[in-house]
Amino acid sequence: MKVTIGKYPKSSNREQKIKVQIDPWDTWSMDHTLAHIIVPMLKQLKEKSHGAPHVDDEDVPEHLTKAAAPPPKDEWDVDENHFKRWDWIMDEMIFAFESKIKEWDMNFDYEARRARIANGFRLFGKYYEGLWD
Repeated sequence: MKVTIGKYPKSSNREQKIKVQIDPWDTWSMDHTLAHIIVPMLKQLKEKSHGAPHVDDEDVPEHLTKAAAPPPKDEWDVDENHFKRWDWIMDEMIFAFESKIKEWDMNFDYEARRARIANGFRLFGKYYEGLWD
């Protein structure tokens, strides 16, 4: 696989240069192949992010919910846990995709780990359109 994605053009009437070459072996274990791309992108997004999308309370631990935070000063402000929720979601997605490309330590609860990985992939799908900076 080889992917080249150019910078966004300064002029709106020009297109961004994109070239994608997919080799036959890239789709043999496509989930593994994509994880190698997704992990560094998620890590960079988490590190450089300037915002965070809305995250449903049902997707985070109770201590990160809106109810667990003091009410915002103004009704248009986000609560104290808003960005913490997104960081938690990002960490879960990173964990899931890293688990595709790293060897697992054998000293773990297999079912708990599988459930966490499945949840990270579920969150990736649910918040896919929130992956912006």
